[in-house]
Amino acid sequence: MNLHFGTLIILGLIIINGCQSINDPETERPNILFIMADDHAYQAISAYDDRLIHTPNIDRLAKEGLLFSNACVTNSICAPSRAVILSGKHSHLNGKIDNIFPFDTTQITFPQLLQEYGYQTAMFGKLHFGNNPKGFDQFKILPGQGNYYNPDFITKDEGTIKIEGYTSDIITDMTLDWLDQERTEEKPFLLMYLHKAPHREWLPPKRHYTEFMKKSFPEPSTLFDNYEGRGRAAKEAEMNLLTHMNWAGDSKIPPEVMGELGISETAIWDHRAYNNTVGRMTEEQRADWDKIYNPMIEEFKKNYPNMSQEELMKWRYQRYMQDYLGSIAAVDDGVGRVLDYLDDNDLSDNTIVVYTSDQGFYLGEHGWFDKRFIYNESFKTPLLVRWPHVITAGITNSKMVQNLDFAQTFLEAAGVTAPSDMQGESLIPLFKGDTEGFRDAVYYHYYEYPSVHMVKRHYGIVTEDYKLAHFYYDIDEWELYDRKKDLHEMSNVYDDPAYIDVVKGLKKQLAELRVKYKDSPELDQQFIEKYKDLKRWDK
Repeated sequence: MNLHFGTLIILGLIIINGCQSINDPETERPNILFIMADDHAYQAISAYDDRLIHTPNIDRLAKEGLLFSNACVTNSICAPSRAVILSGKHSHLNGKIDNIFPFDTTQITFPQLLQEYGYQTAMFGKLHFGNNPKGFDQFKILPGQGNYYNPDFITKDEGTIKIEGYTSDIITDMTLDWLDQERTEEKPFLLMYLHKAPHREWLPPKRHYTEFMKKSFPEPSTLFDNYEGRGRAAKEAEMNLLTHMNWAGDSKIPPEVMGELGISETAIWDHRAYNNTVGRMTEEQRADWDKIYNPMIEEFKKNYPNMSQEELMKWRYQRYMQDYLGSIAAVDDGVGRVLDYLDDNDLSDNTIVVYTSDQGFYLGEHGWFDKRFIYNESFKTPLLVRWPHVITAGITNSKMVQNLDFAQTFLEAAGVTAPSDMQGESLIPLFKGDTEGFRDAVYYHYYEYPSVHMVKRHYGIVTEDYKLAHFYYDIDEWELYDRKKDLHEMSNVYDDPAYIDVVKGLKKQLAELRVKYKDSPELDQQFIEKYKDLKRWDK
């Protein structure tokens, strides 16, 4: 562990204090299984909404534990979300404000503290930043985004290896193998089981694309949203299913077929994405794939010249859902296998199991895919937690909890005092049904602009009742949404006289949160200036 001497002293004090914080020295410290998918929309888990998919294994955690209905993120983009989870700090303090800025590796993360305090630690799957995660006795992680088929893994002991198969299944196999072969029974464990799926470009395994290619799915009521009643940010974002989704990489129309039909690449990586994903398959995998996908491609070739824009939008939505949801079905399979292992090996009773995503995702709502916005589908994330004898089975909680809270929650569960600069709140009181004094508002800040999808920089405050956001940088616009009356966030009521007092109160509260979390206009400007010098997608 490469730490400065002063940091080691602080770490030692934290550990000593942690040892003293256990209420009952005879109490066995819980194992922690942290399961996270990438871009898994809460509306694609049947415990939240059963209109799109049935996820029986993930749902087990809701039936046997606690479902949070207002769980959310501090910054809806992959690598920053993971940095927040590990550090327990907002993006502007851990340095990882977007997918381009580096993570400050001198910071202490909660796995490091748990490892120092006697936990056996392991990570398998997608980290997304850094090739040598600190605080882990064992790890096998995908480089960057990783691949769905025949992925490479960066490993602690074997260098970089390539494994034939489907990534969700392989990550599950690695997780189960560690539990069965490497886990030390005398120690509690922290096991981070991190899926790539259902991140773009959404390639399901054979067993699920064979099934899901036959299905059609209900369209969201806002699929053809025209963004009236909202500001420039929604109107200028570039993540419309019809106009911004890639034809080859995303919809799986081969580049040569695009050429035949006169369809241009949507983004400069469109053809490359297809060739690097579908093209990574073995001959046998590709033959199975072609057997199912070629009929779809041939039908599209026949129909495309006469399809209206509305018909194309509907077609692209169905294509998107078939692959996206088929990828999730494989994640659910893996979760079931791991939960079964815990049950079969008498580990369930003393294991905290968390299922979440690094952020939410649009499934055609407002005509969009992707995330980034403070709007609900992007901002909200699934969070289900099972901890027998602590959490009452089958309950729901609507408090405003964030990915910022995981570090302090896990440290408290292990009896370790969290460092004073961590900014989250322990969820353990909520696990026990005690909501008194828990926060009533959360802070959000998104930075990656100008960049892919062109979602403008913004920060805001969200309560159970309202959402106030300030879009800045190249615009200066405020938006207010009544979360109880306007479930789809279709009407910005910031200038509505009926909400004058709400705006005044939320602006005051937002200013206080900015101070509390050590964010400021000066920091905003510093990040803007530094961003200009970094290698970006548009340079």
